[in-house]
Amino acid sequence: MKIDILSIFPEMFKGVLESSILKKAAEKGAVEYSVTDFREFADNKHKTVDDYPYGGGAGMVLKAQPIFDAVLSLADGKPSAKKPRVILMCPQGERYSQKKAEELAEEEHLIFICGHYEGYDERIRQHVVTDEISIGDYVLTGGELASMVIVDSVVRLLPDVIGKAASHEQDSFSTGLLEHPHYTRPADFRGMKVPDVLLSGNHAHIEEWRTKESLRRTWSRRPDLFEKYPLTEEQQKWLQEIEKEDNPY
Repeated sequence: MKIDILSIFPEMFKGVLESSILKKAAEKGAVEYSVTDFREFADNKHKTVDDYPYGGGAGMVLKAQPIFDAVLSLADGKPSAKKPRVILMCPQGERYSQKKAEELAEEEHLIFICGHYEGYDERIRQHVVTDEISIGDYVLTGGELASMVIVDSVVRLLPDVIGKAASHEQDSFSTGLLEHPHYTRPADFRGMKVPDVLLSGNHAHIEEWRTKESLRRTWSRRPDLFEKYPLTEEQQKWLQEIEKEDNPY
């Protein structure tokens, strides 16, 4: 995968892209990163990329020209037969989800546009962008932090980036439910003990316990997830038992 990031603060990405899983993914050849200061594409001697909005109002707006030319430069002449996905980081965009991460992980080339100031010239949305994404209902100073979140969530899904595919296939939201609790050694830590079933060696019982605990955690913390999760008859029965256990009266 090729990931291009357009930002007027490219130095923000150095620590993120050169650490942990993102660094290892690049070293393995699973992904190639490039961060471009789109000021370099401004067609004026002062390299300004923003201007006052037509009609008046507070703040400055990112101009169309630098973004258009930067994206065209990154997308043109690439060996991939597929056009890149051009992602605008924007609080008005689609709410980001694990499903979206899995979708983007299938792409060959992603281009992220990180804005600042009051907003973007609308023609950028209309003629350049393929996706507008928000990581939550709040406003950040710019799109850099949001793009880092998305890059991390996508790259970890690429083949061979994480040792075992099951490591991310069973993550919260990947299955549609929150993940079950985890324990490691020692089995007894200051009187707090690991559930006996996890020490039993009975894999069928362990899997059943994990499924039930995943249902319990989802029911108590994110019951809204059940609206889109197709429960089996057995899971429906377990969920009814969990609800009775937690609300006996």
